[in-house]
Amino acid sequence: MMVLVVGVLAIVFGIALSISVGAANIHLSTVWEAIVHYNSNQTEHAIIRDLRLPRALADVLVGASFAVAGAIMQGMTRNPLADAGLLGLNAGSALMVAVCFAFLPGLSYNSLILFSFLGAAVAAGLVYGISSLARGGLTPVRLVLAGAAVSALLTALSEGIAIHFQLSQELAFWYAGGVAGVKWSQLKVMTPWLVIALVGALLLSRSITLLSLGDEVATGLGQKTVLVKMVGTIIVLLLAGVSVSAVGPIGFVGLVVPHFARFFVGVDYRWIIPCSAVIGGGFMIIADIGARMINPPYETPIGVLFALIGVPFFLYVSRKGRREIS
Repeated sequence: MMVLVVGVLAIVFGIALSISVGAANIHLSTVWEAIVHYNSNQTEHAIIRDLRLPRALADVLVGASFAVAGAIMQGMTRNPLADAGLLGLNAGSALMVAVCFAFLPGLSYNSLILFSFLGAAVAAGLVYGISSLARGGLTPVRLVLAGAAVSALLTALSEGIAIHFQLSQELAFWYAGGVAGVKWSQLKVMTPWLVIALVGALLLSRSITLLSLGDEVATGLGQKTVLVKMVGTIIVLLLAGVSVSAVGPIGFVGLVVPHFARFFVGVDYRWIIPCSAVIGGGFMIIADIGARMINPPYETPIGVLFALIGVPFFLYVSRKGRREIS
């Protein structure tokens, strides 16, 4: 409980700080004034209300979504390296977004979310299918290797489409990941999808805890493992697909954050999932603030920062758990 309380307070402070810093630094008192007494004639109020507030809220929502998606995948597969980015879901969503930009440029954002979701689903099907074809069946190591191969293929296809249709500049920053372009219109569309998926993850948390003990144990305790995995997969696809359509294929959030949550609250997913959501939201805000402060007034792609943290952490986890996942 303490982790949740401290995390929520940190998120509130992070939102205020995120709104106040940037190319134009704004005092926190002005931020409060713009929220409670908005004046459209003041430039600072317009910056806060139209640009920085939706960006900060998108940080929290997307960070929570990526983190919870990673937590669910790690619980269902019993794989400490499971993550929407590593298992190809982000690359699948990114490919479909690139296809929409090239062939359906006037597509509504609702439709873009649907195509992004379908792209994540196709990538998941490819990864699980390839992993299952190998002798010995599906294992955590084969899942990660298949995810890496499928991610490389889909990313190459996305870049090929971008180059052929001269979308490289339009998609370059989006591929690197960032919330700078999120507006209220996007936030209004993506929020219901992500909130529904996050609530679904909370309702499924007890079943994920049982699955993390192994299929045989979960079945012996009366768990319908196939149904739980199907629902869990749909929730993960929603969380990853919608988030990627908004901010790009940001990786490693879902890998790193659940490990921190488990460190604080143990192995019960009734606590891991809400704590992952809170830590993920705060983690995303901190990274976004850092992306703006490294080389002002220019922005460093947020995906680069997560890669700098995530790659060493991936190597650490894979080395630490090499016996358990082989």
